[in-house]
Amino acid sequence: MAFLLAAGATLVAQTKIELPKNNFTPQQDVEIGLQNAAEIRRQYPVIEDQAIAAYLTSLGDRLVDAAPADLKQPVYQYSFTPVNLKEINAFALPGGPMFVHRGMVDAAAGEGELAGVMAHELAHVLLRHGTANATKAQNPWLQLGQIAGAIGGAIVGGTAGAVISDGSQFGIGTLLLRYSRDFERQADLLGAQIMARAGYDPRDLAHVFETIASESKGGSPEWLSSHPNPGNRTAYITKEAESLQIAPHPDTREFAAAKSAFARLDPAMTMAELAKRTEASAAGAAVAVGTPGRPVPTPSPRQRTVNAGVFQVSVPDNWQAVQSSGTLRVVPENGYGDLNGQMVFTHGVEFGVARSSSRNLQEATTTWLNAVARDNPDMRLSGSQQTTRLSGRTTLVTSLTNPSPLGGAERVVTYTTFLADGSLFYYLTVAPEADQGTYASTFTRIARSIRLTDVR
Repeated sequence: MAFLLAAGATLVAQTKIELPKNNFTPQQDVEIGLQNAAEIRRQYPVIEDQAIAAYLTSLGDRLVDAAPADLKQPVYQYSFTPVNLKEINAFALPGGPMFVHRGMVDAAAGEGELAGVMAHELAHVLLRHGTANATKAQNPWLQLGQIAGAIGGAIVGGTAGAVISDGSQFGIGTLLLRYSRDFERQADLLGAQIMARAGYDPRDLAHVFETIASESKGGSPEWLSSHPNPGNRTAYITKEAESLQIAPHPDTREFAAAKSAFARLDPAMTMAELAKRTEASAAGAAVAVGTPGRPVPTPSPRQRTVNAGVFQVSVPDNWQAVQSSGTLRVVPENGYGDLNGQMVFTHGVEFGVARSSSRNLQEATTTWLNAVARDNPDMRLSGSQQTTRLSGRTTLVTSLTNPSPLGGAERVVTYTTFLADGSLFYYLTVAPEADQGTYASTFTRIARSIRLTDVR
């Protein structure tokens, strides 16, 4: 009876945490998490050691068992994957997949500190912070089809990862994996509560945050770049710990054995090294459509509709859609692929979204074109810009010339307009000058077929 009263008092005293608004379903969280987890496992140096994997799974399962029943989603699929990366970090995806860096285990002074970080990440999953971020952003690109597969690049960083968070792309992974200070505080408090129920002192969570900060050596540690300090972190975690009753302490001897197993592995890779490796493999893995330089078929007069979340468009039915680096290209055979060791785009159209800080269409377009020109230094304006309507919205049309990878010149035409959230939507056409007679009417027909479906 005394224990029950104490437990009841503990439940009353602990901080109550409200679930944030979320327009996604738990099942969608799972789909997002599983698809991105598969991509991350493909890119990351996953540790295959069975003893290490079993240890992390056992620890993770213990924490899940200690989580509040009202926050558990029956559809969630938890996994705890060790990766041989040097940085002190761990992260969890919507729906349950969690990844723990070797650097996190190396830095932990005891199992309680490792459990603290994992409990914090588990709290983000239980509170559904990733898709709550997407809900809060109200970005029209943040639909299930666009989110799935987008996180891997955002985590990896470097050129290969920056395409997800760069100003000319969608920023999806950034929204799902970088948390606000309010969300961090929630995860700290719920993580502390989970730790206590699992038999760990929540003060270990405060200690490991101090370790992470001290290990940064004046820089920005990997963890804190996506998990900002809400302020007074140690103080409020300690205060929360004082209101909690810690369950009987688990046997932590396996932690020492796991650390020894980590120490026997090959040296850990840094995130910078991983980014370089990923960039190199991504360059070779781009999806080609035929072989540039070979004859390109005439655009078919028959059309098919492509639905892409924020818009739909009609394109020739002998063109192929290729989604890459946050953009959608629709190209004819031999219009996109490798030419002399470089991926080139010689014929077709491209759609994308660029974030914009300006509500002036001319200024926003100029900023975006300047970003495009950084990778195309010989690109030049051709004539004056024109105003038209795209899906009923004021649109700026810009004609440019650029050296063609096939020799001679190519003509690039861009259509830019605002989406409801202030982002800049663009439609881009490209073809050699010599082929303009064949392609101009097709490009115009495609422009007229575009229907923007974001809410205004």
